[in-house]
Amino acid sequence: MYIIKVKGKAKIPDYIQLRDEQFVLIAYFRADRPLKNLERYGLGGKEEALSSVIAGLAFGKLQKLDI
Repeated sequence: MYIIKVKGKAKIPDYIQLRDEQFVLIAYFRADRPLKNLERYGLGGKEEALSSVIAGLAFGKLQKLDI
């Protein structure tokens, strides 16, 4: 699974994209909102680890998600 942080402009907030191994979009959520419903993506119980990864992400840089 891959993660990328997308920079918003003006009134559009920053977003996080989760993509699978073929780079198909599987999740798209706001970076400033609490993480919920992560069980659907196989990330249940990993909210703290994912939030720390999101905090350290650079905008526009695709990164392999290993948590």
